[in-house]
Amino acid sequence: MTILNLKLGLMTQIFLSVAAILGGLSVAAGAFATHALREKISERSLEVFETGARYQMYHALALFLVALLISRTEFPQPTLVASGWLFIIGIAIFSGSLYVLSLTGIKFLGAIAPLGGTALIAGWGALAFAAWNLKL
Repeated sequence: MTILNLKLGLMTQIFLSVAAILGGLSVAAGAFATHALREKISERSLEVFETGARYQMYHALALFLVALLISRTEFPQPTLVASGWLFIIGIAIFSGSLYVLSLTGIKFLGAIAPLGGTALIAGWGALAFAAWNLKL
């Protein structure tokens, strides 16, 4: 086993594990919003929270796809690995800022969310580029 294969295996494990954790946490966040927050925060804040949970799930699934693609290639494109990290960063910033905004009402967090959204968009762009050059 070469060092590259070891790194690819580790990257696959990291992305699969993080995808599973983020997916599970998004389900928990959605349930929390429905059962614990509905009576405690405004309807608008609840919508913001649920948007964070929904986008977290979408991108946890995208990260899962990235991990599977990495596991199926001998030499994955660096943009494929970059897309995985961009999804993780984007989820943390986008969904994280929406969660905190909806729970605290701190308005400047609304200005941070687009940075996370930009990372998510860049992740999709990197994934598209990697897919175009993919050798399965």
